[in-house]
Amino acid sequence: MDKFNPVDMSVWQGRQDPEDGELALRWHNKVQPWPQAGSAAPGVALVGFACDEGVRRNKGRVGAAGAPLAVRKLLANTAWHLGRPVYDSGDLCCDDGDLDAAHGRLAERVASLLDEGHFPLVLGGGHEVAFGSWSGLNLHLAGRGRIGIINFDAHFDLRMKLEQASSGTPFFQIAEQCAAQGTPFTYACLGVAETANTQALFARAEALGVWHELDEAMTPAELPALLSGLDAFIARCDHLYLTIDLDVLPAAVMPGVSAPAARGVELAVIEPLIAHIRASGKLRLADLAEYNPSLDQDNRSARVAARLVHQLTK
Repeated sequence: MDKFNPVDMSVWQGRQDPEDGELALRWHNKVQPWPQAGSAAPGVALVGFACDEGVRRNKGRVGAAGAPLAVRKLLANTAWHLGRPVYDSGDLCCDDGDLDAAHGRLAERVASLLDEGHFPLVLGGGHEVAFGSWSGLNLHLAGRGRIGIINFDAHFDLRMKLEQASSGTPFFQIAEQCAAQGTPFTYACLGVAETANTQALFARAEALGVWHELDEAMTPAELPALLSGLDAFIARCDHLYLTIDLDVLPAAVMPGVSAPAARGVELAVIEPLIAHIRASGKLRLADLAEYNPSLDQDNRSARVAARLVHQLTK
């Protein structure tokens, strides 16, 4: 049965530097357990989605269910530079293969955190996390304004859902839900690898009005044009949901994913785009997906994931 595990604060431990005074803080010094009474000051709320059922269904290499714990361990020793509280709200597990129920539970948790004024940051898990994350924001907003989805990803993840959802179907599911409720599907997929997406997926993206950029077009030299395109996309939206599939990064930087990128997009491009999205004032929710600790090398991928959490929250 899918459930949220109790918050385990024992993972938040790391180096202490008392000789450097009160500014020598790291995340483990500051993260607090999320109180469920709604009394906490608004801040960042971490949510673990310890699930890779969608990856299994998509015939990928499983192991991403271990990502939330592994990322927390690396994040714990990261230097603290935030000016707002951070809460850990625990992990959702999907032990029985009921992905639909797990999506529903994640949506409820995300909506509750948003209702309390927090910024939810979901730690996946496979990219099936995206449907649950978006559903929570959709539940919270209840039709108030247009949601723009920005996905840094080598894959469109627009596969048609036939019998079951998977890590390859979340944005098709969102498009279906938008059509059913009469709201626009506003989706940008940045970092698409032509070799990893069939012509059918490119045709579906075009039919759905998806703004996409190929990985080969996302270089430091093209950053001004990318920022301009991002501005135009953001201007169409009232709220933003940012989802980062870590397989968008080069395999040398991010080896610990189910499908390492042959080319990928450099952090030197991804990070300024994240900063631009944050600066818009419209970012309501973010998640990371597809980190697989069982495929990592010397925690290289976990370190990058922790750095991206820092970039998303500072």
